[in-house]
Amino acid sequence: MSDIHIRPGVEDDIPVILALIHGLAEYEKARPEEVPVNQAVLRESLFGARPAGEVLFEYANRLLALRGESLRAVVDQDNTPRGVLAIGANEATCLYVLPETFSEYRRRYSDVQISIYRNFSHKILERLQDGLIDVGIVTMPVKASRLVVKRIFHDRLVLMTGPDHPLGQLDSVSVEAMVDYPIILPKAGHTRKTMDKLFRPYQSQLRIAMELPSIAMIKAFVASGMGISLISESFARKECRAGDLRLVPLSDTDLSRELALVYHQDRTLPRSAMAFIEMVRNGLPRFRSAGAFEIEGTRLMESHELDANFLEF
Repeated sequence: MSDIHIRPGVEDDIPVILALIHGLAEYEKARPEEVPVNQAVLRESLFGARPAGEVLFEYANRLLALRGESLRAVVDQDNTPRGVLAIGANEATCLYVLPETFSEYRRRYSDVQISIYRNFSHKILERLQDGLIDVGIVTMPVKASRLVVKRIFHDRLVLMTGPDHPLGQLDSVSVEAMVDYPIILPKAGHTRKTMDKLFRPYQSQLRIAMELPSIAMIKAFVASGMGISLISESFARKECRAGDLRLVPLSDTDLSRELALVYHQDRTLPRSAMAFIEMVRNGLPRFRSAGAFEIEGTRLMESHELDANFLEF
């Protein structure tokens, strides 16, 4: 028996796909008028500007999310949070902002399993819109419809150098002084966009030493003396206290990173998610120390309200 090879279909496969459809129709004894398909229809449906398959996939995701939401609503009949907390956050937030929060959450609600979707902010917002996660923590600003957005974390961006770097010995440093030294850039994300804008007037002088995909890697290479970079201050406090890195404020600009907690305004949130929102709202030490802003009151949906809210989804 020959091996079966599965691959994505391409436009050149349309005659084969059509033959398979007709073969299946013949096997099922379907009348010709019941299978109104030809190569032109397949081309438009599968490979057009807005393929019907993509539309169907999008609605399938929403139906699966609605099914999951309804199952969680059944589990949520008592007052104790249980089940799954589905949360989206980027890598830096997972590593440097959320661990203490999750530790306290697990201490309070040990019956809840935390499921993290780790990706960039725009991908997290897409997941929220599709109902595939309960809450997200994303970088401000947020531009999305039908989402509740509450700022919870504020942190300034500072220069990060190795322990023996000349700029690391200063009380503050200008952007112009930074361009005299090799720069390490993140490959993508909020800080990369900020650095691109910040250094735009100095493009002819800029020396980019490396582009790295993670904050952990950037910190390691800065500590080794490969270059300098910008970082959210709280993300490198541990290494600064240990003497592995130096953090220096910028003298001629005030840069910051703000995070927001977001959730869908039309969805029935499970008690596990509402408990997380309430905990952040009441101000865990991690958020209080970083300049968190209180989240306005939200309420749990009672069982008699569930059907109406499902219809509005």
